[in-house]
Amino acid sequence: MVMSHKRRISSKNTKRFRILNSALLGVYALLAALLIFTIIRYNLLAFRYLNIVAIFFILLVAVASAFLIFKNKARVTTSIILVLALFAGSISMYAFKEVMDLSSGLNSTSNYSEYEMSIAVLADSEITDVKDLTNVLAPTGTDADNINALTQNVAQLKKVDLTVDTATSYLAAYRSLTNGEAKAIVLNSVFEDTLRSEDPDYASKIKKIYSYKLTKKIETAIGKQDPNADVFNIYVSGIDTYGPISSVSRSDVNIIMTVNRKTKKVLLTTTPRDAYVPIADGGLNQSDKLTHAGIYGVDASVHTLENLYGIDINYYVRLNFTSFLKLIDLLGGIDVYNDQEFTVGNTNYPIGTISLNSEQALTFVRERYSLSGGDNDRGKNQEKVIAAIIQKLTSTDALRNYNGIISGLQDSVQTNMSLETMVNLVNTQLESGGSYNVVSQALTGNGTTGLPSHAMPDASLYMMEIDQNSLNAAKAAIQDTMEGK
Repeated sequence: MVMSHKRRISSKNTKRFRILNSALLGVYALLAALLIFTIIRYNLLAFRYLNIVAIFFILLVAVASAFLIFKNKARVTTSIILVLALFAGSISMYAFKEVMDLSSGLNSTSNYSEYEMSIAVLADSEITDVKDLTNVLAPTGTDADNINALTQNVAQLKKVDLTVDTATSYLAAYRSLTNGEAKAIVLNSVFEDTLRSEDPDYASKIKKIYSYKLTKKIETAIGKQDPNADVFNIYVSGIDTYGPISSVSRSDVNIIMTVNRKTKKVLLTTTPRDAYVPIADGGLNQSDKLTHAGIYGVDASVHTLENLYGIDINYYVRLNFTSFLKLIDLLGGIDVYNDQEFTVGNTNYPIGTISLNSEQALTFVRERYSLSGGDNDRGKNQEKVIAAIIQKLTSTDALRNYNGIISGLQDSVQTNMSLETMVNLVNTQLESGGSYNVVSQALTGNGTTGLPSHAMPDASLYMMEIDQNSLNAAKAAIQDTMEGK
């Protein structure tokens, strides 16, 4: 009778273990299917056959556990195996999700940019509402579509039909406002940097009484390149704004990054912000400072540089330099070689290899007045910092602060590069090891004033007329890198 009781208890325990293990196997099967799909879909762990090995062990655990459950053997061991497999699989899935979230964060605003149209009056004006206006002054000849969008919005929401008087530029309109010739003007937030460069205190002299936010579609949002390609060009645009990364802004840093994965070479080609070039798209192919291409959106900057160098730019990356450089602290600082001594504030930058934290690096890439070559030398310093960051990001040490780096990138970077392309770059790096050979070049020319500006026709701006020999040499270097020479 005692034996019969023990057999009943044993039978119940066996049944309970079978139910438990079957439930665990069911959950694991779902997790395993998701893991395998993610690995294959995004080509994760595709180096040194690690993806194949990972899929093999995922399937092996599932098959072995099913066999043991079916044969009713090693019940406790099966439970332990499945619990451990679920734990490991959950951690792996979390890591994969972090990678996908990073891509999603970087790509989330890649297909649009934002800007604001406003109606402004003098800061001490008694006018406080757009209903008190009948006329506004605006450059309808160069920004008609945006101005019309604003006036239509005012008519719809405020029931006010504004007459738009024509100015030659936003700068001319601002001057008319400040000297009393106009009561109100239209402002495009994209052009406010140009006003600030003319009058650093302009923001305190005006007040905005009406604003309307607009979005602009970015046509280059879909990369023009196979994610498995070994050679591609990336446009790196550095903006210095405290607003969202999606904000339309002038581009102070303009670098083409030519990547050859086979030769593990990266060529950084800097085009100075003041380079006098035909501006594509909204610039109507009229010559202007390169930085003004950013006024018309990242598309205009991409197409301008494609036309200048005779290449296809496959991806773009926009960096908010103020926040991006904070990554330097997360990477443990960077080392760069400084070839000319200068001092900014209380910080001295001697000749030789110097170690920089984020604050020091930001000063290093901004300074140009203390450098003999001015903006050209600033461009070289920007290249040095970017090259140093690339070297750090491609090192195994970067993995120690994985979460912090991901968070920092999401806050400061906007790109149209697909997750598949990012993963392939990582796979290549992990497969071959070592670091990329990063070299740089900068377009040169002669500085001058008096050349006409399409964006600021009323201003006398510093421009750099491009040296044709320098341009030809830069083109040749890009082609050599792409061809693996």
